[in-house]
Parts: sequence; structure tokens; C-alpha cells
Amino acid sequence: MLYGQGYDNSPYSRFGLGDPVNNNLFHSRQMGGLGAAYNDPYHINIVNPASYSRLRAISFDLGVYGQFSSLSSEGQSDNVSSGNIEYISFGIPLSNPVNEILEREERNYSLSMAFTLMPHTRVGYNISSFEDTENFGTIERNFRGEGGSFKFLWGNSVRYKDFSFGINLGYLFGKINYERNVLYDPSEFAFNNLFTTEYSLSGALYNVGFLYSGILNKKQLEERKNVNAKRLSVGIHFGSQTSFSTKGRISEIALQQVSSNQVISDTLRFVTGLEGQGTLPGELGLGLMYNYGEKYSIGANYSTTFWSQYENDLNPSTLSDARTISLGGSFRPNFQSQDSYWDRVYYRAGVYHTKDPRTINNEAVSSYGINFGLGLPFIYQRKISHANLGLELGRRGQNTAITESYLRVTLGFNFNDTDWFLKRKYD
Repeated sequence: MLYGQGYDNSPYSRFGLGDPVNNNLFHSRQMGGLGAAYNDPYHINIVNPASYSRLRAISFDLGVYGQFSSLSSEGQSDNVSSGNIEYISFGIPLSNPVNEILEREERNYSLSMAFTLMPHTRVGYNISSFEDTENFGTIERNFRGEGGSFKFLWGNSVRYKDFSFGINLGYLFGKINYERNVLYDPSEFAFNNLFTTEYSLSGALYNVGFLYSGILNKKQLEERKNVNAKRLSVGIHFGSQTSFSTKGRISEIALQQVSSNQVISDTLRFVTGLEGQGTLPGELGLGLMYNYGEKYSIGANYSTTFWSQYENDLNPSTLSDARTISLGGSFRPNFQSQDSYWDRVYYRAGVYHTKDPRTINNEAVSSYGINFGLGLPFIYQRKISHANLGLELGRRGQNTAITESYLRVTLGFNFNDTDWFLKRKYD
């Protein structure tokens, strides 16, 4: 039986460090997740740090989500709802493009940096099973877990002409708690067993990225200024395995309910100050994207994370390499329209398929889904910003012991400012 709760309830988060969190911010996730090649003057992309140098304005991005899941196992099902802040990200171009316009100078280079705080993995599950035995009556087994890991990223990027390079340096931290209970029928007067493992972790993260983004019809643009630019972007990002350290404790307690107001407790094991080491997997991502002016974009993305490299002394798990393939794009009828607000809106859609790093009863877990999104422009302090509203429908663990169907609603607020580092001129 699966019990619902007010936070994430994913049985798969028992393994490894929990469920990996998608690194694509909502505007990219609404297109299926095109982080390797995605670059935009006003939206941040932390997946490929080389994209930072393509920013043309300061960008502050805040994302929140709400998720509704249906878990089914052996003919039983339960509904779960959850929600939280997904990320906070802040991107800063180190030179203002407005200065280039004022000075009538087009520069071949640009520098930018970004700061991001977001979850790296999530642990949240609450599972119960019941077994009828001849000698001990009904035995109830409970499995609970909560917590996860977070990361703080500092990224830097440099662009020269059509080529960009970037690097993210990150700090990983978090706390995870696992609990297993074995409860016997009260009439048997048996000892119930409570097992708890709790540990904190800390370590370093990094990834680097390269990006090419060039205009295919430069000659046509030089001859006619009113044509749409055709831009092709190709990106790659990767990072090798890194290490982390853990500190934790383990406890095993036996409890016997003698009467309604009397409980006998016996500590079987209690160990504190446990220290261990772990290994985080490396990753690789490739993608390409085609933009036709401000009208539409389309792209494809492939990424893999080498979870077979994962190690953790305090919570060993055998995982396999994960991979994700995604396709998507966006359409904006007329970003300069003065007659219709809806002509200035981004319309986004995408699909993805993921091979999960975890297996259940030797069966590979996979997930697939479809995304839709709207980029809704609004004016904040005389600057154009966007509210990115998205909807994701997906399924995970089809044809395995536990199947999860989910609907996720996302809302991101992207604020832009073009007055940063602006050179003032006086006559």
C-alpha cells in the first residue's frame, strides 16, 4: 500500500541520492529540455555554462512547481501532491550591450557570470506493505525517506565572435534520512523493530561547456535588413566524476507494547560519528537548435549521466548509466505586435524519454513525457520580463512493480534589467 503525503512521494528515491532534479530551468524544460544548445539574450541556461555569455541583460529567474502524482502497485493506487521552490538563478553580463550602441561599436567578445541555488536530488517516499503469517499474525513493514541534496553554482562564460566557453563550479550539500519499521500484531507481544540511517553530505561539482551560435544567412542580412536571421546553435557540456564526504549515524531499536500505557524499549545498535566517502557521476550532453529570427525555434538534445560510477559508503546502491533524449521548440507569432498581446507570447512544446539509473526486480525503469508552456511577457520597472507557465504530463516505471503517472505545473518569473554597467554620458 502507498500512503500519500504533503511532500514528494517517489519510491524510486530510495536509491542513490534520490531522484535527480532536472537542471533545465522552466523555459527550457517546457521544450522538453534543450539545455546543451539553448541560448537566449534574456533567459538563463545553467545546463551549458557557455550560454551565459549570450545574455544581453541582467536576468533573475525564480521557479516554483506543484506536482500531482498517481502511484499504482499490484492493483492498488494512491494519489500524492507536492510542491516547492525549484530554483533561484541570477545571470549578469559583465558589459552592457547598450554601451555598444551608444559608442557605435560592435564587440567581438562578451563576459558573463551566473549564480544558482537549486536541489540536486530529492528523497521522499512512504511505503507500507502487509504480510499475513501463521506464527506472528499480520506483519506491517514501513519504508520512509526524506531529505535530499542541494547545490550552489557559480558560473562564468566568455564569448569570442560565434564561439563561447563556460564553466560551472558548485558546492553540494544536504541531509538524508531513511527509516525502516517492522511492526507485529499487538496480540503477539512481539518486539517491533525500528531501523534508522541518517547522514549529511558535502562535496564539489563542476561542468564545462562549449557553444557555437552562428547566423547562416549573413550575406542576405547585409543586403536586406528586414529579413529574419537564421541561426544555428550547437552545444556540448560535460563533467567528470567528483567526490563527496558523508557524516551520519545508525540506530536500531526494539519496542514492545506491554499495555496501553507501557512500552519496553531496547537499543540494539546506536552508532554516531560515522564518516564515509562517495563518488558523484560524470555527465555528457549534446544538442543543436535552429532559430528563425524571433519567430520560432526547434531543437534536439541528448544527455547521459554515468551513474554506474556512483559510490556511497553510508548508502551503497548499484546504479546504471542514465540517458535522456528530448525534442522541442517554441513559436512566437509577432514579438513586435501592437495589436494583440497573444502575438507576443512564446508558445512552447517538447517531448522526452529517459532511461532511469535504477532497476526494479531486474527491470529497467524508464520515463517519458510531454511538455507545454507559455512565455507571458509583462512590464516590470519599465523593462520587459516574462512569466513562464508550464504543464508536464509524464509516466515513470511502466511495466515495473510501481508505476508513477504525474502532472506537474510550473511557474517561473524571469525579470530583466538593461541598466546594469551602463555608462552615463553628459553634454
